[in-house]
Amino acid sequence: MSEQLERVKTLIVGSGPAGYTAAIYAARADLKPVLYTGMEPGGQLTTTTEVDNFPGYPEGIDGPTMMMQLQQQAERFGTEVRIGMITAVDLSDEVGGIHKVTVDDSKIVEAETVIISTGASAKYLNIPSEQRLRGGGVSACAVCDGFFYKGQEVAIVGGGDTAAEEASYLANICKKVTMLVRKDEMRASKAMQHRVNSLENIEVRYNTEVDEVIGDQVVEGLRMVNNQTGEKEEIAITGLFIAIGHKPNTDIFKGQLEMDETGYLITEPKSTKTSKPGVFASGDAQDKIYRQAITAAGTGCMAALDAERYFATVESKETLVS
Repeated sequence: MSEQLERVKTLIVGSGPAGYTAAIYAARADLKPVLYTGMEPGGQLTTTTEVDNFPGYPEGIDGPTMMMQLQQQAERFGTEVRIGMITAVDLSDEVGGIHKVTVDDSKIVEAETVIISTGASAKYLNIPSEQRLRGGGVSACAVCDGFFYKGQEVAIVGGGDTAAEEASYLANICKKVTMLVRKDEMRASKAMQHRVNSLENIEVRYNTEVDEVIGDQVVEGLRMVNNQTGEKEEIAITGLFIAIGHKPNTDIFKGQLEMDETGYLITEPKSTKTSKPGVFASGDAQDKIYRQAITAAGTGCMAALDAERYFATVESKETLVS
């Protein structure tokens, strides 16, 4: 396929709450954003059935509908939304420099500013029954979905700080929480371990892993296996929460942008500015603490405002290259 070349003023990579919010603000500021959706148009929320904690939806809304509405709002102000995957990047070190990205291994897009909103992907156990029941009682976000299991018995998998924090959160609203820890001790901090152990309705099972999630359409139970003895046991639950970490979708930026040891992009404090001028990061690609739709949307807004202010310091070179 022959190489195509195009120049745009603002390129947004990713189509979750961060990307679409950035697009709304950028379009209204006449930054003429072009947004590439990536492999999962709409981001992680498209795999969520009900969203009850995003402001402005008193009756709640399902994730795919919410993302469709965000896209429509972005397009209303002039955002050009394109289906495509960014497969390579060449980011400029210079203020006012032009950043080059490759789309689907075939098209080169030159951008004066780039807003990265590629998100992060929750890590799962990758067993068939777990994958089949995602959205039917299997979740990777207790804070997002725990409310639906109020007063019920649930289980959570993981032994780090996130798992301990989410187990504590669930314990406040659920009847019982069974916590499965793969090793003979938690990786969580001593303070978090103490919090878990102080809650009477959390039962910690060490050296224990998921053997199978039980249920046809929704989670009805869990078969656990002791990885030391091989002994299996079944318990009745209605929800299973996987808290074994997230992987930011930032691999294509390795070697070009500063990131931490786990791949989250590093931004300047109180800013979305990355280590390259004119490149901004928002949402879960740079946030490993909150990871909520509303905080992602907030940083998307910040990224667009940062891009607008960046243009005030450089002379636009916007033109179409054929």
